[in-house]
Amino acid sequence: MEIVVLAVVIALVVILGAGGLVVGSRRKKRQLPPTPPSSPSVTAPPAEPHVGDEAETPREEPRRTIEEVELPGATAAPDAVEEVQVPQAPVIEQPEPTAGRLVRLRSRLSRSQNSLGKGLLTLLSRERLDEDTWEEIEEILLTADVGVAPTQELVERLRTRVRVLGTRTPDELRGLLREELITLLDPELDRTLRTESHEESPAVLMVVGVNGTGKTTTTGKLARVLVADGHSVVLGAADTFRAAAADQLQTWGERVGARTVRGPEGGDPASIAFDAVKEGIAEGADAVLIDTAGRLHTKTGLMDELGKVKRVVEKHGPVDEVLLVLDATTGQNGLVQARVFAEVVDITGIVLTKLDGTAKGGIVVAVQRDLGVPVKLIGLGEGADDLAPFEPGAFVDALIGD
Repeated sequence: MEIVVLAVVIALVVILGAGGLVVGSRRKKRQLPPTPPSSPSVTAPPAEPHVGDEAETPREEPRRTIEEVELPGATAAPDAVEEVQVPQAPVIEQPEPTAGRLVRLRSRLSRSQNSLGKGLLTLLSRERLDEDTWEEIEEILLTADVGVAPTQELVERLRTRVRVLGTRTPDELRGLLREELITLLDPELDRTLRTESHEESPAVLMVVGVNGTGKTTTTGKLARVLVADGHSVVLGAADTFRAAAADQLQTWGERVGARTVRGPEGGDPASIAFDAVKEGIAEGADAVLIDTAGRLHTKTGLMDELGKVKRVVEKHGPVDEVLLVLDATTGQNGLVQARVFAEVVDITGIVLTKLDGTAKGGIVVAVQRDLGVPVKLIGLGEGADDLAPFEPGAFVDALIGD
């Protein structure tokens, strides 16, 4: 019996020892290898960054109080007052004086008129003036839109005077041609703009013409001419059919300190013209300029309306000037326009525009002869002060040069 018990004890000891060995071996497999002495200690890898985390390690900064923290976009001191932007009033310009303006613009005019004046001088300087030469002279005059009748008169007078003169020096020829061209332009015509106010009403100037002649621009430039001569001006934007016309005229007026009376787009032009004159009376203005719609001369209804504008304005007082704006580049077609306008309203003066880019200066002669109305102003370019009073002598000097 004792032998059996001893055998069981021995068996248990053996089993327990073997189990310990197994557990010990398992524990040894789970242990990490020892770190070599020369290697730095290994730390756990950093956690993955989350949304909002900084990419780099935050640096230590001194803490600031809430008063020291600057708000985003704050550049001024806390007690600084924000400056309020006040819209600036338009700068009032001082227009160029009109006296001698055509003389100052002479070089610009002469560059575009060489084919007329210098062409005539070249032909007249030939040693022998035969029929072919005189026909060439006629052709130059007709091409420049002088007109048939004025051309024949000029050529006949030139032939007579050259025959009597005999020997022809360049200076003599130039003086001869200058005299005859000035005579053709009729220097005796009254080219004065009637801009003096009346006792109870200002002077009223209506500006008329077909589409595309530069009528609204001419009205604005005319305001500058009057302001330069010391007149106070009110503008009436009676062109209600072209959307930008009133804005354009108002811009011209603001540049010289002139008020613009305007109405709704598509409104009654006669009513606006009436109000403009009424405003001119209230302000004590010297002159009121009325810009009318650009009317095609073939539209009878529109032409009748132009007559209505004039009749309504005359309830305040007389219309002193009716200025017809003609495009010099249209040539003889401008005469057709002028005749139709003259039937509706009494034209008192002509404004010729775009004379800076054409050699058709002879239209000055033709339109005066056809209507018996003087050319009072000419436009020589796009500049604000390029509208000049017409002076026959200065004009001819620009045509034929020195």
